[in-house]
Parts: sequence; C-alpha cells; structure tokens
Amino acid sequence: MKTVAFYTLGCKVNQYETEAMGELFQKAGYEIVDSESRADVYVINTCTVTNLGDRKSRQFIRRSKKINPEAIIAVVGCYAQTSPDEVLSIEGVNIILGTNDRNKIVEYVENIQADHEKINAVEDIMLIKEFEEMTIGEVKGKTRAFLKIQEGCNQYCTYCIIPYARGPIRSRKLEDIIKEVERLAENQFKEVVLTGIHVASYGKDLENTSLLEVIKGVHSVEGIERIRLSSIEPTVASEEFIQEISKLDKVCPHFHLSLQSGCNETLKRMNRKYTTEEYKEIVERLRRHMPDLSITTDVMVGFPGETDEEFDHTYNFVTEIGFSQIHVFKYSPRKGTPAAKYKNQVSSEIKNKRSEKLLELAQKSAIKYNERFVGRTKSVLIETASDTLEGYFEGLTDNYIRVFSKAQGHVEGKLIPVRLDELHGEGIIGHLVDE
Repeated sequence: MKTVAFYTLGCKVNQYETEAMGELFQKAGYEIVDSESRADVYVINTCTVTNLGDRKSRQFIRRSKKINPEAIIAVVGCYAQTSPDEVLSIEGVNIILGTNDRNKIVEYVENIQADHEKINAVEDIMLIKEFEEMTIGEVKGKTRAFLKIQEGCNQYCTYCIIPYARGPIRSRKLEDIIKEVERLAENQFKEVVLTGIHVASYGKDLENTSLLEVIKGVHSVEGIERIRLSSIEPTVASEEFIQEISKLDKVCPHFHLSLQSGCNETLKRMNRKYTTEEYKEIVERLRRHMPDLSITTDVMVGFPGETDEEFDHTYNFVTEIGFSQIHVFKYSPRKGTPAAKYKNQVSSEIKNKRSEKLLELAQKSAIKYNERFVGRTKSVLIETASDTLEGYFEGLTDNYIRVFSKAQGHVEGKLIPVRLDELHGEGIIGHLVDE
C-alpha cells in the first residue's frame, strides 16, 4: 500500500484542511503514516504568518527528502501561495499548491508519479470567489471538532500577510455546514468549534445569512451540546448578536476577541477597525449577558512606532479588562505588508522585555479568573489522559478552564460534572461528582 505523511504548521484552519486532504488520500488507497516515518508522499501544509513559519516549512521539506529521497514532496498552504517561486526553488519539491484546489492534491500526486515533471498549481487567489468545499467525513480520536465555515479576509491589517495568502472572503453554504455537523453528532462529538480565516465576515458574500444564522443552525442539531467560536473581531458582537446568542444554551460562554493593542494610536497604524473604548464597551456588553464569561485575546508587542507610552497604554488596558487568557506575540515584519516598510521598527531587545512583562501579567490574569471558580461544580468535556499529572484526565469547561481530575473507565469525549478544588498552574484540579 502507498503511504502519505502530513506535516501541518499554523492555525486550526490548516489542521482542518490537512484532515480533509488525508481523507482524499485514504479514499485513493493510501495509508497515512507519521510525519517522521518513511513515506511515498509528504504533504507539508504551510503557514506564513511569521518568518518562523516559513523557516519551519523549509526545514521539514529538507528533512522529508532525507528520510526518503525518492518521495514526492507536495507543499501546500499559505507560504506556497505567497512565495511560490521561493518554494519551487527548494530542492526536492515536486508540487506546490496554494490555498485553493486542495481537493485535487491526489490527482497532482498521481500525475507526478506518471511523468516526474514539477507541478506549480498556485493560482491568483484574489480571483477566487467560491468557497472550496473540503469535507471531513469522519474525524477520528478527538472530542472537539473544528469546523471550517469561512475562507479569506478583507480586513487588510497593515502587519498581516493573510489576505494576500487566503484571498477575499468566501463563506460556506449553510446547508453544507449543517450536514457536516450532523455527521459529527453521529460520530459522538459533543463540541463543535466554528473556525475560519475571518469568522466574523461569514455571510457577507452570501444572501440572507450571517454568523448568527450558522450558530442557530448548529444549535438545532441534536447530539451537539457545545458550540464554540474561534477568534472573532470584536465588532461582530453587536447588542442584537449578543442578545440572540445568550438565549442559546449550547453556545459556550467563551469568546476569543482579538485585541492586538490597547492603545488607539497603535490600533490606527495597524488598520484595526475599533478603538479601545469600543472594545471595552463590547466586553462589558458580553459580560452583562454571560456572567461567567471567559474572554481570551491576542496582544502584539513591538509594532513599528510603539513607544514606551503606547506599550504602557496596552499594559494598563489589558489589566483593566481582566482576560482569562492572553496570547502574547512579538511583531514580525512580513515582506509585502505595509508595516514592514514603516519607520521606527522596534528592536528585538525592547520586544523581548515588553513580551516578558505582558506574559507575567497574562499568568496573573489567568489565575485571578480561575480563582472565581474554585469550589464550584462545572461540566467538563474530558479530552485525554494528562501528560503532566499521572493518573489524571484533562478537559475543558464551557468557559475554557483546563481541568484535571481522576476518573475510572472510558471517559474521553464525555461531559462529566467536576468539583473544582484547587489551582494547578493556569488550570484547576478537581474531582468527579456523582450525578
């Protein structure tokens, strides 16, 4: 039997697309093997959000060729889309495929096997107007299912390469989303995470639908007990949107509202579409309707021109909001974006100091949020045996607290009431409660 190995970098959307491509290879008679194993075909699904993503992609291409010099190497995804000539020049690459037409990957591999000519199938992504339907029929060995509902981004933040890598917004048809959710429910999944490149834009290219309609549609599927949204723009959370979703008991009280900066001057240079005042108002609105709400976010440090005073604004704003989790990352110039040409680039030394300061705040903020729930009983979706606590399983509450508890028998994929006893790092240790 022919074998294929996948190596995936980057976001949850990439992971979803890798699973979909894996099914295409299985249907064609391939066996999927580990990325460290010898395989006939290696598919590298790349990320280009940072320079590090590009570098890791190149490293794995070379490593795969060392494992099996005769293997076919297919490079797909964002790095392939934005830098096709660069990728094609890497020794050993046979196929490059961008962020569209991934459904044809097996066909391209079979063509290579026949005539050994290199294939460059990267298209102008800006001309693609239709959502590429990549369906996962059977998600294996997981408890939470990520479901891609949207592709592309029209925001053009000045630091971000993604609109150039993924193209304009394209939304998946509502009926196709619901069909896949029904399959997930049949496969005993309890939680669905709605994901995409810019989820808040869902439906803007379709008639008579919206993100709210998707949530309502998924909510009606029997067997699904939790609905979670991946990162969304704060501006999607209008009063009407919040009122409507607060009536839906399957919607998790957890929102990842991307912040990037807590300083209005920096946000303006980033071309973000909100002010800190608007962001704070949205958070307060959400908390009024969902008292246990968890707000997680991303914050960038060292954006070009960020002064000590601007960073202090961010630090103070983040402190004031009180996030349950903060993903802190350092600005990385991306060739082809406006910010890469901005003057007043911030030194690595200053970025590192600011990052350390915010990471320390992030840890305190997570602990402070979790402390509120010690002594309470919460329903936990058990995911897996813990790597860090022997004899314990771990999973997530609806409001995104990681919980560790001992359990008997097969508990993965089950929603179990757990009494939350004591803090453990940025999570909580608890014990199962008899229902």
